[in-house]
Amino acid sequence: MKVGFKRHWRAVTVPGDGVYLTSARATVALHGDHIEEVAPLLDGNHDLADLHEQTGIGAGDLGRLLGRLSEADLVAPRPDDDVAPEVRAYWDLAGLGLPTGTVEVISLGDSSPAERALQDLGLRTGTAEKVLVVCDDYLDPALASINADRLADGRPWLPVAVNGPDLWIGPGFQPGESACWECLAARLRIRRQAPPGFAPSAALPQTKSIGAQIAAVRIAGWLAGQELHSLWTFDPLTLDAAHHPVTRRPQCPACGDSRTHSGPVEITSKPKVHAHRSAGLQETWDRYVHLTDPATGVTDRVRRDPRAPGFLNSYLSGRNLALPVSGLRANSGGKGGTPLEARVGALCEAVERYCGSRLGEEHVIHDSYRNIGEPAVHPDDVLLFDTRQRARFDESAEIEWTPLFTLDGGRRYLPTEMLYFTEGGQADSNGNAAGASIEDAILQGFFELVERDAVGIWWYNRTRQPEVVLNDPWTDALKLDYARIGRDLWVLDLTTDIDIPAMAAVSTKNGQEVMLGFGAHLDPATAARRALTELGQLLPAATDIDMRPWWGRVSTRSHPCLLPDGVAGLSSYRENGDLKADVELIRRFDPLVLDQTRPDIGLPVVKVVVPGLRHFWPRFAPGRLFDIPVKLGRLDRPTAYDDLNPVALFM
Repeated sequence: MKVGFKRHWRAVTVPGDGVYLTSARATVALHGDHIEEVAPLLDGNHDLADLHEQTGIGAGDLGRLLGRLSEADLVAPRPDDDVAPEVRAYWDLAGLGLPTGTVEVISLGDSSPAERALQDLGLRTGTAEKVLVVCDDYLDPALASINADRLADGRPWLPVAVNGPDLWIGPGFQPGESACWECLAARLRIRRQAPPGFAPSAALPQTKSIGAQIAAVRIAGWLAGQELHSLWTFDPLTLDAAHHPVTRRPQCPACGDSRTHSGPVEITSKPKVHAHRSAGLQETWDRYVHLTDPATGVTDRVRRDPRAPGFLNSYLSGRNLALPVSGLRANSGGKGGTPLEARVGALCEAVERYCGSRLGEEHVIHDSYRNIGEPAVHPDDVLLFDTRQRARFDESAEIEWTPLFTLDGGRRYLPTEMLYFTEGGQADSNGNAAGASIEDAILQGFFELVERDAVGIWWYNRTRQPEVVLNDPWTDALKLDYARIGRDLWVLDLTTDIDIPAMAAVSTKNGQEVMLGFGAHLDPATAARRALTELGQLLPAATDIDMRPWWGRVSTRSHPCLLPDGVAGLSSYRENGDLKADVELIRRFDPLVLDQTRPDIGLPVVKVVVPGLRHFWPRFAPGRLFDIPVKLGRLDRPTAYDDLNPVALFM
């Protein structure tokens, strides 16, 4: 067998210096005994006997030299065939052998361009170990049965879509080892807003040809042993190309366990690393940024809100799955005192809402409230609608229920549609939260319940609250920035009998164009900061037409409750340094926790429920909404139902 440098190398000998190998992508310098003598003969026209005869180098030395060059992947046997040198050079440069063999083609669209391109590469089509599926849409229902067949027979398979405006190739599914098509489809479905085939075809003969040719090269590499772990997309018009990670889902109904089993949460010690959190911002971002992929992530790439003034850190992270509508809050987002804090917040909110969406893998039981008995929480005790707003819950109806758990491990049940986002369902994002740890997430979800309870009690009773005095450089600078865009800014103390600081940040233009932000936390300064940063997150919506009805009904004149009534300082707070201790502080409220963390995501996500706490949406059942203002001395008597604020909050 003749031997030579691999086809993609060209050798140049510099006497007394060494041999230089140059390819389209690299240059390698070779030095050492005998290399200058042997290199000119490694042109593929000589076998070992020729090399020994023409150089006079001993067999042992020659063998060791060629062995080192082979280990470095620089030389290889040269077969005697009619394959064009540039073709050999291409595959040598790719680090792959010459693709040969047969691929089985299954067509769910026009596969003829791809098959012709494969034949041009010298590949055959027919029954084979590896399967190529040519489709027009990666969510074609027929792919489900193909996936099931491959999981059953163990044959690797590769989907490609070449007949649209974009080219999609891969991943190469390896049954039992990699993600399967159902794993990928679960991510694609949550992002898709139209059924397969709904959009009209959009392609050019040229884009189809380009797609088929590129796909053929990728398929040839796959047949030659190249791993295709990711989905690759290419836009022929913009030339944008990207690899998209495809994650195996342990709960996948096709290749996994098929169910997300939620059980009691285990509270452990978690030292606080940053701003009352159990991990730093950069650490959290680096660990989960892969979830922000526009094709296979749970959300779009995080970007700064283009409407936001330069001094605000407001970031967007794709469609808000908790509110399948357009307009205000149609996007998930994040806020913060720094760009990184806002980006991490936007990522976490998107993940929170993905994990809170009904995907069909959640653990449920089918029964009625009456049959479940004491473990069931009455839905009316959580939704808190007055019977004049909505009829009472049917206690005899058999529906889906999902288990939640107390911090002591006790099991309770609520209707599934109240806990997971579905189109037309009753679930909302109140109490949903993501965190760097389960303790972190529970606290954030609980603080949101406290915040919205305080806001609802204030807003619908229209009580006057004191302004919080914040003497810190960040807030002072923020007020100046708001003033530069013609806006006033102040913070109201809304804290209730729960005795956890809750704040409202208010901004107006001379009493008009009212915008609000809210926050709650054990640390009053953090509660105020959260209210101010949430206001900054929502302020860009001041340019939206959706705000006009709100502004037409709300001003400081029509709603004096927006104006401060006196001044209050920040209450004292002593940091304990451990999130477990903070969780212990909220145990007295008997929070119910649903662990919504998805196995394929990893970022802890929970929904926290405390029956009886109010929403800031108009839900007027008897209870805290009427009783607390009197208990706190804000009102002499409960507000009559018909006298409650008729204007619902815009958030």
